[in-house]
Amino acid sequence: MEFASYRPSRRTFLQAATAGVLAPAIAARSVAAAETALDADRISAAGLPAGFSIVDAHIHLWDLTRYPVPWIAGNPILNQSYTLRDFKDQSAGLGVGTMVYVQAAWASEYSLLEADYVTSLAAHDPLVQGMVAYAPLEYGEQVRSYLDSLMVHGTFIKGVRRGLPSPSDTTFPMDRFIRGIQILPEYGLSFDILGKGTPHLDMAIKIAQSAPNTKLIIDHLLKPFIKEHQFEPWHTQMAQLASFPNVYTKISGLATEADQANWTADDLKPYVDDAIKLFGEDRVVFGGDWPPILIANSTYARWVQTAMDLTASLGASGQRKLFGDNARIFYRLPAG
Repeated sequence: MEFASYRPSRRTFLQAATAGVLAPAIAARSVAAAETALDADRISAAGLPAGFSIVDAHIHLWDLTRYPVPWIAGNPILNQSYTLRDFKDQSAGLGVGTMVYVQAAWASEYSLLEADYVTSLAAHDPLVQGMVAYAPLEYGEQVRSYLDSLMVHGTFIKGVRRGLPSPSDTTFPMDRFIRGIQILPEYGLSFDILGKGTPHLDMAIKIAQSAPNTKLIIDHLLKPFIKEHQFEPWHTQMAQLASFPNVYTKISGLATEADQANWTADDLKPYVDDAIKLFGEDRVVFGGDWPPILIANSTYARWVQTAMDLTASLGASGQRKLFGDNARIFYRLPAG
């Protein structure tokens, strides 16, 4: 969005929104639209390799006119539709040529419809190259019937994500859940690990130990406590996870774990540096985590630039892996 006579600064715009002059949801969209062109120019100036195309391995979408997404209720920024058109508007000029859609916790009754929806988008737009879908893996062997239905979409379905259970849920059938994860390679599928905190890190380690033949990827570095500047036991447990050669991790979703109103790249740097050191440049993958990134006082473009700045030490070849090649390998995407 261009303003012919007046373009408020990002700080001014957000202050107005916070004060109630503008609704938070409108502010999130308008700030993103107003800044995309400027941030894209900055990223371009930073020097993407010629012909390089970013693969964003972690994007969500929802159309609330058609499908319910219960977890966003009450959030003034997220509780609105975010469509592929919106993502393309907010990522314009940033060099994103491929995206992987990751299941967005739509109402469970709509999970297979979510796969239908995303597959339909992909049929009309080559930006969408794959999907990580939901499946109720806690049913163990019985999940096969669900996976059979899911796989009518063929190799477009790249993996499955089912969030780790609450540590306080003593009735959750963990053995059957792990069996469901072990089954995934039979369908050519990987597993995205979503969780937060020490108990979920323990679960992730148990999964890695129990499913050596399943390709695993840890979403959002498993959400370290960045706001609290807590480094342990996250570091020690991530080091254990990195020791398994089938485990990758995503540099994504970090700003939302920091002080959402005031985070800086320096707050995120220790965790990103450690992940790269532990997993190496071949097992780290970039993810935008859009639109949730918008609640962290951020635009999509700001996160892309932050990730580039934080990983500059990798050099051009290492960043090419992080922002493209590694996701293509893990999710079996077409060559760029």
